[in-house]
Amino acid sequence: MASVNPFDVSDSEEEAERRPNETVDTERRPSEGAPGPPPGNPFSPPADAEPPTLLLSSNRTSPSGEGTAASAVATSAMAGGAETRVSVDLIAAQLLRDQYILTALEFHTELLEAGRELPRLRDYFSNPGNFERQSGTPPAKDQALGPGGPLNRVGSISTLDSLDFARYSDDGNRESDERVAVLEFELRKARETIQALRANLTQAAESEVPSQERKNFKSSPEIQEPIRPLEKRALNFLVNEYLLKNEYKLSSITFSDENDDQDFELWDDVGLNIPKPPDLLQLYRNGGSSLSSPRDKADASVGVAFGDLPGNCIGREPLKKPDLSQQQQSEVVQELEYQLNLLNSEKQSLAEQIKKLQSEIQTLKKSVSSPHPASLELRSQNSPNLSSSVPSLDNGQYLDVRGVSEAENDLASPAAQNTSQPQQPTCNKVTGQPRVQFDQPNRKLSPAFQQALLSFCRMCSESRLGAEVSRIADSEESVMLMLGRCLPHIVPNVLLAKREELIPLILCTACLHPEPKERDQLLHILFNLIKRPDDEQRQMILTGCVAFARHVGPTRVEAELLPQCWEQINHKYPERRLLVAEACGALAPYLPKEIRSSLVLSMLQQMLAEDKADMVREAVVKSLAIIMGYIDDSDKYAQGFELMLLSLGDPSERVVNAVHQVFIPAFAAWTTELGTLHTALIPSLLARIEKLLTQGEHGLDEHKLHVFLSALQSLIPPLFAVVLQNAPFTSRAKPHEDIPSIEVTRFPRPASPLQDMAIIIGSRELLSSLLLLYDHQLEHEGTTGWESLLWVVNQLLPQLIDIVGRINVTSSTCVHEFSRFFWRFCRTFGKIFTNTKVKPQFQEILRLSEENVDASAGNGILTKATVPIYATGVLTCYNQEEDRKLLVGFLEDVMTTLSLSHAPLDSLKASFVELGANPVYHELLLTVLWYGVVHTSALVRCTAARMFELVLRGMSEALVDRRAAPALITLCSGPELSVRIATIPAFGTIMETVTQKELLERVKMQLASFLEDPQYQDQHSLHMEIIRTFGRVGPNAEPRFRDDFVLPHLHKLALANNSQTVESKRIDIAIHLFEAYSALSCCFISEEVMVNHFLPGLRCLHADMEQLSPEHEVILGSMIKECEIKVENRGISDAQGSISIASSLVGEDAKTKFLSKMGQLTTSGAMLANVFQRKK
Repeated sequence: MASVNPFDVSDSEEEAERRPNETVDTERRPSEGAPGPPPGNPFSPPADAEPPTLLLSSNRTSPSGEGTAASAVATSAMAGGAETRVSVDLIAAQLLRDQYILTALEFHTELLEAGRELPRLRDYFSNPGNFERQSGTPPAKDQALGPGGPLNRVGSISTLDSLDFARYSDDGNRESDERVAVLEFELRKARETIQALRANLTQAAESEVPSQERKNFKSSPEIQEPIRPLEKRALNFLVNEYLLKNEYKLSSITFSDENDDQDFELWDDVGLNIPKPPDLLQLYRNGGSSLSSPRDKADASVGVAFGDLPGNCIGREPLKKPDLSQQQQSEVVQELEYQLNLLNSEKQSLAEQIKKLQSEIQTLKKSVSSPHPASLELRSQNSPNLSSSVPSLDNGQYLDVRGVSEAENDLASPAAQNTSQPQQPTCNKVTGQPRVQFDQPNRKLSPAFQQALLSFCRMCSESRLGAEVSRIADSEESVMLMLGRCLPHIVPNVLLAKREELIPLILCTACLHPEPKERDQLLHILFNLIKRPDDEQRQMILTGCVAFARHVGPTRVEAELLPQCWEQINHKYPERRLLVAEACGALAPYLPKEIRSSLVLSMLQQMLAEDKADMVREAVVKSLAIIMGYIDDSDKYAQGFELMLLSLGDPSERVVNAVHQVFIPAFAAWTTELGTLHTALIPSLLARIEKLLTQGEHGLDEHKLHVFLSALQSLIPPLFAVVLQNAPFTSRAKPHEDIPSIEVTRFPRPASPLQDMAIIIGSRELLSSLLLLYDHQLEHEGTTGWESLLWVVNQLLPQLIDIVGRINVTSSTCVHEFSRFFWRFCRTFGKIFTNTKVKPQFQEILRLSEENVDASAGNGILTKATVPIYATGVLTCYNQEEDRKLLVGFLEDVMTTLSLSHAPLDSLKASFVELGANPVYHELLLTVLWYGVVHTSALVRCTAARMFELVLRGMSEALVDRRAAPALITLCSGPELSVRIATIPAFGTIMETVTQKELLERVKMQLASFLEDPQYQDQHSLHMEIIRTFGRVGPNAEPRFRDDFVLPHLHKLALANNSQTVESKRIDIAIHLFEAYSALSCCFISEEVMVNHFLPGLRCLHADMEQLSPEHEVILGSMIKECEIKVENRGISDAQGSISIASSLVGEDAKTKFLSKMGQLTTSGAMLANVFQRKK
């Protein structure tokens, strides 16, 4: 069966499918004619019946010599009187030969409306060369005329749909009307062809070999003529066609990619009006043999006069034209040889189709039991050949000239045969069931009469569907063949929303069909079944693919399913590419291992690197994880590692999540089997982190650090599984019911089931048994001989602690990432391991003494990120009372040591920020700060005051009111001015975050005492801290606090700074005032405050900047102008607002009066009209 595209099914393709069924007559030689009925056939037509015409059906044309021979064959066939139908193609040829162009056009239109397109008419009317002549100039006598005659172009844009056939009357100028009708139809076709092939024609013209060079090539055969663009495109098409027909699909895809400027789906893309040559196989077979003259042979099925060729450029007797040049004659000879090759190739294909039909007939014969001998004798008289027992599969290109089709006679023949003698019951050889018997009437009608009588039953087996209906499948193989033929025609006519209902039928047929090409076509239909399949539809298709793979085995999965995936790897719709990505993972367990680790892995790697859709790359990552779960080629480890790093660097968060949830656990499981998890994978990631730290002295790439560290974090569960599975006690672990269950909080919540320790180990009972032995081993027996755990303790932990000491402590992101890593690490390895192996290594480094702090350089270990990561990542793993006490003591000691050493407080600030993000630790942090508040050293109290600013954000107002505010007021009551100044940022944070009025008033009073108390008037550092705090909290503070307190005091400070005599202090205050005013200028300020405080303060600051900083003075000038414009516009808008209010009041009054007037009206129309009349 010919290949059918289910998504572009045309009538011509259906005819192409029906064409093989009419090829029984194509093998007859001209000398034999049409076979007549055997002597004595009771079903032969009467002697006075109309002589039938030979069926001449073809999609090709032939030279005039063949037409002559075909005519002779037709004459002999008519004498035989075997056929009774006239070929539609013969009628069309006769119309074109006699130049009944309009009749042919109407005939073509009616065939199109009936869904039966004739190739001859289609080719003729789609070829502009049939109608191209010099306008207004009749051809010379010796000029060749095509079948269309001397038709002239007309300047009309009418199409076939716009033609009014009623206006073409036989009374007028018929020839002129025909020309107009045909040419109006052709004009649109010619314009479309010219537009589509302009680029091809231009390229061919530019690279055309000059005639002189062609003569040189002909005179010197050793010099090969260079290939022309048109020849190259034709050869490319034939090569691609050969690759597809012979199952070289991957090569065909590569070949198509290398010739992306050519459309291999459409032959018309090769050139303008160039017929398609035979395939490479036919060219090879005919290339070495001498071709006979076209006049020596004539094929009854394709013989047509050469003058009927569309666009014929020579006369009907080319040998009598003496004025043709040698070049034209050579072109004529080439054209004849080319046409002959076409005919020979078609003959070969028809012969192959006949063999296929004969094999099908043999199959049908085997499925039918042998009839009664008497019936067999009668049937031998009625059926001279094997094909008579098979219903005629007509292609719809014939007209019935006698009113009764041959197929109907065939359907009626069983009843006629049974009239002579009852048939004995027989059994079907295939099914073993008895044949169906029918009661025969006791009548003496002649078989011919009975057959003619039954012919009036309206049955149709001439069409493709009629042939399928009339032939019931009686075996599994015939059912599969029937489904393979019918499904391509069913799919395009099913609603898109319901096409998934066809998936079981398509898969079943694809599994059991005997023909590889048909199976390939059905799988192509499956993957193209839905234009943009949703999640449910994709799951259904994938389920079917897996069922198909289980049924057919790895060889057919590789040969039939994988090419379908490869074809759609670059599909324009992401849903289709998503289907490919998911299919690669679903089919991985059923593929050969060589293909799984080579072709499929390469496909997924290409999609991961090139696909732009996030959901496709996410599916690719998951499919890669499945591949990693089935791969067994250790050489692919490096490729898997690179794929992990590539996917971790993906910009999409959903792709990265898929890597952590699926890919890394699967890859880690493979490396565990290889024994390279702790010897290669983890060390590789640590080496990359150290390289980043070495290269990032001037700026660390935090994104890459996050990528590597997150991968390490996802490898913690597999690493712990390796420790358990390689422990000295592993062989003693046996799951049983007496083992207590694992606590819910024993392990951190896994990101996916693949990171669940119970799933990694195998079962929760086995994990529980291993954990008991693990804790006992660590607590009582030690780690002797435990190589995997010793590697963690002696190599991994020291390297991690060293890396932690080298990261930037001011980077909150890095601190947070490492803190979470150590927290998960300690929680996974357990409390005993943390207390006995992790904490001692940190404590050995963090010796809390002044010797461990380099106050001058600030590079002591206590100033590094080791402090916050130890505090927040290790000491917070377990939240029992002793753990909390240890954390509080550590923070108190760090705060005291850093304060007394005058060291930077960045490490302590990082600890407070990280802990303060969790409300659980607010009480604990306030306890640490209270220790600093009551400390005897002013340095420690000053440090505690500055830490309050960090922990107040996010703290509940009740806790602030109960513990934080009293502690700050206590610090303000001390004698040290530095401690009081250190509390100002904390008070500002309270003003920014708290809404409780009483607490705000207390803070306001404390700040007012700093500003209004005479003892603070000359305190330069205090004024700078207040101005800095006002600029920070002013935009977010309560508007009333900003208008009544912040802006008036800023105005006073700016005014006082004008009289400052010390220039350094004056410039410091001015710069801080400039920053504060810049921040507050974005706020909404009332007109009164703007005029009384904001603008005057800016003018005072402007006066300072004129003398101290001219660049700031320009900015201040523009700010002052902008504020003045705001004040002016606000006054204008207020005036307009008052006017609009007055007008709205007047409008409301008029509206009220109008509605009251309307309410007094009755329903009379006259009264309603009087309302709108003017009073007189």
